[in-house]
Parts: sequence; structure tokens; C-alpha cells
Amino acid sequence: MESALEEIEFLALSPNRVEVLELLAADRRTRGDLAAATGASQATLGRILSDFEDRSWVRREGGEYAATATGRLVAEGFTDLLAVLQTESELREIVEYLPTDAMEFDLGRLADATVTRPSQTRPNAPVQRVLDLLHETEECRVFSHAFNEQSLDAIRERTTDGDRTFEGVFSRSAIDALAEDSGLRRRLASLLDAEGVAVRIHEDGIPAAVTIADDRVHMLLRDESGVLRASIDTDDPAVRSWASDAFDRYWRAASPLDADEFAP
Repeated sequence: MESALEEIEFLALSPNRVEVLELLAADRRTRGDLAAATGASQATLGRILSDFEDRSWVRREGGEYAATATGRLVAEGFTDLLAVLQTESELREIVEYLPTDAMEFDLGRLADATVTRPSQTRPNAPVQRVLDLLHETEECRVFSHAFNEQSLDAIRERTTDGDRTFEGVFSRSAIDALAEDSGLRRRLASLLDAEGVAVRIHEDGIPAAVTIADDRVHMLLRDESGVLRASIDTDDPAVRSWASDAFDRYWRAASPLDADEFAP
């Protein structure tokens, strides 16, 4: 273990070493090629290549250098480690709010996700992000423990022309909260009457607030007190597969919501 950690440190202490190994793992190159790609001096490259040859990570073939099989293995593993750490850095401030117990995919799938956080000037930025997605999408599915006024209005607006569809599964508490307000109650009844709209109610809790907007999955993230902390969205195939499967499970376990229940 100690020897492996020393090798990790050896690479990590020099961005030039990492870049040279990655370049040679991709294709054979001359020292001139490496100098042009990295901006490193010939002296620096000489030391790096010598160190790599001592470790049997690269070999010289004529005027070119190429990664060996073990060199490619190290390059691939270190690149994966960097990707993991970059993803962890992005998620560090929001990971405690992610519904990880319900997420059946590797967190690495969120490497390219868009994270939206509230700010002083845009305190509602995470909600606005999902509203923007709702306005753009053709097919929308939601499973959530919450259903707020802004989302309700955005969904009503996007389904009025009859060309867009919406399916939602909400917890009992989310629907009851809307029903307590007479204005929202009428708007919910209007939504339920719209063509292409189907809403179901799930009697048990739903531990997430997930919107599947066409090929993009969006999650609103709240703390234990219900305070909105961030949102995250991605078009990663594994995340879409998880969200679709989870929606289907909640949908099958839920009961249709009748518009007559919300008539004035």
C-alpha cells in the first residue's frame, strides 16, 4: 500500500507528469510533440521520460515514446481517480442533501451534472432551473414529496395547448398542501382536466423531488428542515434509467387523483 501511495504522490506532484503519461497512453509521440502539447522544457521532459522508463511505464522506439501496457493502466487509473475527485469536489457542499438511500446509481454519474445553488441575488435559482426545464420539455414526469405553486402554474401553462404531456406522482402531504388553498385547489382541478395530464397520489412518503424533463433528470435538494439548498440535473443515461424505473414504481403503487375531489 505504501509503495502504491508513493507512486500516486509521484504523479500528483507534477501536472506535467500526468499530462505526458496521458498523451503517451493515447498515442506514441516525439519529445517535440510532448513539448508542444505540454509547454514543458526539454530538460523537464527528459527527467519525466527517464523516470517513466525506470518504472517501465514508457519505452522509446526510435525517435518516439510510447506507453507500455502498465503505463496505459496507470494513466487510465489515475485519470479515473482525478475524475472521481473532481466529481467529489463538485458534490461536497450538497452531498448531504442528496437522497442517496434512494439513488440506485454510482455518484460518478453526476460528474457532468449542473449544480444550481441559491444566492443572495437569486435565492430561488434551483426552482427557476426546474421551471426553465418544464417550459422547454415535451414530455414531463415527476415523482415528489412537494408540489408548489410555481411548478403547478408552469405545468398548467405547458399543457394548455394539448401537445405536451405530464404525469406526476405526489405524496399525500404535497396534494393536501395545495388543496388547503382555494386558489391552488381550483388550479389543480383545472390541471387534472387538461388533455395529456395524469396525476396520482402516493399514500406513503416519497424521499425525493425528481423531474424527468424529456432526457434530463432534475432533483431539488432540501435539508432536514425543508430549506432549499440546491438542485442538480443531468442527462446521464444511468441516472435517467434510475429515475424512469423509480417513477414507474411509484406510479404503480399510487392511486389516480380525481378532479372531482377538487371541484369548488
